[in-house]
Amino acid sequence: MNATGGTIVVAYSADRFGDAALEHGVALARRDGGRLVVVNATAGTSLVDARFAHDAEISALRERIEGDGVEVVVRHDVVDDVAEAVVGVADEEDAGVIVVGVRHRTAVGKLLLGSVAQRIILDARCPVLAVKPADRLT
Repeated sequence: MNATGGTIVVAYSADRFGDAALEHGVALARRDGGRLVVVNATAGTSLVDARFAHDAEISALRERIEGDGVEVVVRHDVVDDVAEAVVGVADEEDAGVIVVGVRHRTAVGKLLLGSVAQRIILDARCPVLAVKPADRLT
């Protein structure tokens, strides 16, 4: 068994934070010969969720990862709770690690707004790798 337990779950959003998580997840899978499960979910509470990828984006993402020689499954769902969905997939898959992109939040933002990444970090039963985009701009 490799260091990640075989399955790496990536909490993917269609933005640079999701891209950073995906990049690190693919690198771990390639390094350890692991399987990648990409979770792109939305609660569907708004008309448009910019972090929920379009079907064409998901197809391109899958082809790119498979082209890198990594086994990948993509979960692209409307769910009740995004953080709960990611943690649930990690539990179902017996994941060795969850990779999630994080963004800077102000102190007020931390008080007023829930953070999917924060909830994943606190609720996951496996290790969570929190990553930032290389440019570190928020």
